[in-house]
Amino acid sequence: MSAGFEALRTKARLARRYAATRLPDAVGQHLIPRAERYTPAAVPPPVSSPTGAETRLLIAPANVAGQGYAWARAAERLPGVGGVSMQYRDDVDLGFPSDYAVPFAVFATSGDWARRQKTAVAHGFTHVLVESSRPIFGSAFRGLEREVRWMRSNGLSVGVVGHGSDLRIPSRHATLDEWSPFRRSDEEWVRRLESKVAGVHAALRSIDAPVFVSTPDLLLDWPSSVWLPLVVDQARWHAEEPALADGRRPRVIHAPTNALVKGTAAIEPIVEDLAATGLIEYERVSGVPAERMPDVVRSSDIVLEQFALGMYSATAIEAMAAGRLVVGHVHDQVRNHVESMTGMRPPVVEATPATIRDVIVDICARREEYRSIAASGPRFAAAVHDGRLSARVLAPFLEVEDEV
Repeated sequence: MSAGFEALRTKARLARRYAATRLPDAVGQHLIPRAERYTPAAVPPPVSSPTGAETRLLIAPANVAGQGYAWARAAERLPGVGGVSMQYRDDVDLGFPSDYAVPFAVFATSGDWARRQKTAVAHGFTHVLVESSRPIFGSAFRGLEREVRWMRSNGLSVGVVGHGSDLRIPSRHATLDEWSPFRRSDEEWVRRLESKVAGVHAALRSIDAPVFVSTPDLLLDWPSSVWLPLVVDQARWHAEEPALADGRRPRVIHAPTNALVKGTAAIEPIVEDLAATGLIEYERVSGVPAERMPDVVRSSDIVLEQFALGMYSATAIEAMAAGRLVVGHVHDQVRNHVESMTGMRPPVVEATPATIRDVIVDICARREEYRSIAASGPRFAAAVHDGRLSARVLAPFLEVEDEV
């Protein structure tokens, strides 16, 4: 199927969804394919605003890795602030916590839900953070600009938070890093992603809203943005047993959310070869529900992060909080920015596909030295990613005093 034909199909699908939202559900459902329909019982009531809070923040609609929920809790550290996270859930949902969830079929096509949701947001909230420039009212508006204009016309202050592929410019990244996933991937996929990101950038220029980014590498893609640190519940990931105990083979895990952009194909054959020699145990982790991941991480010694993008994600922070040794490819720009903001450098052992074999061999040979790096992880995770810094970053947008 040609890319042009697929683009036309996508436009037609979006047009049907938009048309469906203009009508009562009983009528609009007939405009969409049977596979996308839902029962009336699947339509939830609209989101509720936090009670007793003067400043009421909605973070929607993606909740990537549970971060919308975590940022909402971080915002509530500020005086007079209540936070609510909202997300749509689809078939691949891993069960990250959220304050409000709606099935994707309802989110995408229900006009009744969208109208009630708009009223609830307009009357119940003062501030909105739009995640990944995605629509928060399903198909009720055509484009981020229209949605933001409507929210502003109803008195809402609106900001945007970028998570990664929505903001990262493939062509820029490809010139920056020899291990960039945009150098070796399918050219048509890269072109489509470049076009999609260009559209997001154009929309952001149009709405001129504050932009936050979840990882510091994205500061290069939107220079006026502000780093909003990821937040991890430290107690949930705490581990009693230290990593890299003597007398047993180190257990190595890799949990890529998107193997294509994490460099998995470049490092996994090397790691599997080391496992075949008996030096380590290795497991690739995928599809594990969120509530089971702490046990999976605690059972490991080494967590392989990503080896293509030059950043560290929530997976790395969770592993740090558990005192596991994190190995990955992190650009100096990221390490330097974190240090300039916090006085601490991320305890991620640097490795690329070219060096991963030697790094793992060295870890196995000098366990005591690397145990000390792993042991520094909980201190870093608590100081930088427990929500206090994130609350301070959000305070100016929320127009409240920073008293965290």
